[in-house]
Amino acid sequence: MMMTKRERFQNFLANKPVDRVPVAFFHHFCNDFGRGLADPQEFELNVMGHKRAREIFDPDVIKVMNDSLMIMPLDISAVSTPADLPKVLPQAMSSLYVEKSLELTRRVLEFYKGSDAPTYITSFSPSFTLRVSIGKMLSSDSDGEVTRKFLAQDPVALSEAVQIVGEGIIEFNKLLLTEGGAEGVYYSVNNQAGFFDGDLFRRYIAAGDKAVLDAANQLSSINMLHICGYHGKANDLSLFADFDTASYNWAVHAEGVSLSEGKAFFHSKPVCGGFEQADVIYKGSREEVEQATFRILDEAGQVGVMLGADCTVPTDIDDDRLNWVRDAAEKYAKR
Repeated sequence: MMMTKRERFQNFLANKPVDRVPVAFFHHFCNDFGRGLADPQEFELNVMGHKRAREIFDPDVIKVMNDSLMIMPLDISAVSTPADLPKVLPQAMSSLYVEKSLELTRRVLEFYKGSDAPTYITSFSPSFTLRVSIGKMLSSDSDGEVTRKFLAQDPVALSEAVQIVGEGIIEFNKLLLTEGGAEGVYYSVNNQAGFFDGDLFRRYIAAGDKAVLDAANQLSSINMLHICGYHGKANDLSLFADFDTASYNWAVHAEGVSLSEGKAFFHSKPVCGGFEQADVIYKGSREEVEQATFRILDEAGQVGVMLGADCTVPTDIDDDRLNWVRDAAEKYAKR
């Protein structure tokens, strides 16, 4: 019997059999991130991109892509030395950034009325949010090395700053879930290419990053942990092994950890992924996409598995290709 999107997703989360595996690919709609506050046209491009995409591919999982707003800007005007990091301030809930985030979430979700697919907002970890703002302050820091050294010089101050930023993100996520209409948090964390020393991350950063997820778990039972790696920028998955979430997504190809291996590593929790971002899903023939789908499901099975990519697929992807994956998943299930 054919399941509804919600029934299928609920079985995925419960590690129960499905009529076919759900499919969850996401892509951006803007190429220049974070310009929506200054450029209303960019904000509208972000909003309306969801409408056009849905006309081609009706998703099994809905995620609001906040390209035009992206990562929460922080007030770092009082920060000039590493010891000043605890002076950082997140956005006030009365800020324009928060106001437009709420507007974007509500408007996008209007396009999906009539669908019973689960709905997510995107949330970035406080450590990454802090890295981005400090990196912008150190404008000559093209490869992130100066930012990394700056943040690592005073780990206690770094830890305090991550906690402060996290408190703002917790409040922000709560607003989008309780007033924006979304159901869960797609929580993006990373320590790509060992940006921070692993021990430093565990001792001074992990608790603040985890606190945001733990708070989201008080509001939703469907949150997904996205361990963001891409194009060879891998993460040490062990840094996130004790992050409590309903399901996990990581960069299978960057990390070299298959879906079945990751499922075993993450305590048999449901997992999502399998496809590289810009390889067969982006440029392969329909037959090649089908073969890739079959290979992933041969390796991972169909229980507690959702097909997706290492991270966002290219902005200009033909959304009909996502239908190819879903058709292949249906064909595989019937075999």
